[in-house]
Amino acid sequence: MKNNFVIVDNGHGRETAGKRSPDGRLREWEWTRLMAREIRQRLLLRDVACALLVPEDYDIPLRERCRRANAIATSRRAVLLSVHVNAAGNGEKWKDARGFSAYVAPNASVSSERLARLLYAESIRAGFGGNRALPSEGFWRGNFAICRDTCCPAVLSECLFMDNHADLSLLLSEPGFDAIAGFHVEALLKYFNMAA
Repeated sequence: MKNNFVIVDNGHGRETAGKRSPDGRLREWEWTRLMAREIRQRLLLRDVACALLVPEDYDIPLRERCRRANAIATSRRAVLLSVHVNAAGNGEKWKDARGFSAYVAPNASVSSERLARLLYAESIRAGFGGNRALPSEGFWRGNFAICRDTCCPAVLSECLFMDNHADLSLLLSEPGFDAIAGFHVEALLKYFNMAA
């Protein structure tokens, strides 16, 4: 279904301070780029058009990322997925928080909310529910520019906690990486009503 289009934004760049596990084994900018490419490849195999918003390794300002997303989205039935890895602290100490979270802007569209619910439902199905109480809507609201200032449905995906030992092990394992990519793709396919 080539009329469906996914814009994948991989969070942060090489120069972003912090954004790493306490032991330094995971750096968010590297992991999210690998995940974004994997999601894109899987979507293309399912005949869903997809673009990487930030192919560069270095930081691209949020204003430019939003401009790029809006330029792509104005001519297509596009959705934006911004892929991140969560942290409960500042990257120096291990914490207890675990699990997947989906965020939408305070002014989110019904479509953004629907995609966020689907992402969370698929994360639960894949075993990534975590240990935090979820808001009744099934997603979190955050004033993130990449969701707030883009003209298409947009969700920010926080893929587990890099400062939790168990979540970090999942993030760095092949089965964990595969499952995280898989539930993102499944949620997007369901959003476009293409799931098998």
